[in-house]
Amino acid sequence: MPNTHYATLGVALTATQDQIKRAYRKLARRFHPDVSREPVAEENFKNVATAHETLIDPERRRHYDAELVAPPTNGNHAGPRQDDWQPCFAAPHNGGMQRAFRELFATTSEHWRVRGADQHGVILIELADAYRGATRSLDLQMPAFDRHGTLVFSDRHLDVRIPQGVLDGQQLRLKGLGAAGQGGALAGDLYLEVIFKPHPPFNLDGRDVHFELRISPWEAALGASVTVATPTGKVLLTVPPGSAPQQRLRLKGLGLPGSPPLLGC
Repeated sequence: MPNTHYATLGVALTATQDQIKRAYRKLARRFHPDVSREPVAEENFKNVATAHETLIDPERRRHYDAELVAPPTNGNHAGPRQDDWQPCFAAPHNGGMQRAFRELFATTSEHWRVRGADQHGVILIELADAYRGATRSLDLQMPAFDRHGTLVFSDRHLDVRIPQGVLDGQQLRLKGLGAAGQGGALAGDLYLEVIFKPHPPFNLDGRDVHFELRISPWEAALGASVTVATPTGKVLLTVPPGSAPQQRLRLKGLGLPGSPPLLGC
């Protein structure tokens, strides 16, 4: 497969939005600079985010697909370059810039107004942050137009509030923190997708949290009370007599806050 956004995410040209999202989340978690030790993790993370930024939006994807199949001109290879499309924290994508220019020149009024483009990014959090809520700091590079209409970038520092009970993959909307509007129009919004850092020994299934409990054969046969560590602290768990391997025990109300929160082992 040629070097395209589809290849970057490892999905087919016919991939659904859900398939694109799943591939992105898997790779973003793998390459995020906060957790990856791979030497080119940051570059790979930006490429993955760029591919997702382009393909997850239907309009941008249509424009990208059209450029992919466009015939070569002046001997140049067809299709957009990988670095032509960038996420909000690295550089703007051509799709957003082209859309802004189309809207800009389509107006016949002397006074034009163009709402700022929405921007997308990811924020990596700990499992404990979803239990308690937290504030996380982000440094983003945001695109904007100066008074001459030239595209420029500005660094922005944000303190993002992580709400209690947030789910892995959930999007946080920061209203008005996207690209600046033109002609006095409103700014776009910033959407941050929440991705949980690896959190062994716990595994998530929605709001349910699972982990493996190791006990001795006689504890399973006779029953026992054992102290187990949960994301909210240690609790006493009663193992009923005659417990079998792979049997699930439930600690009601100790999963992620919400409805219903469960923790099982």
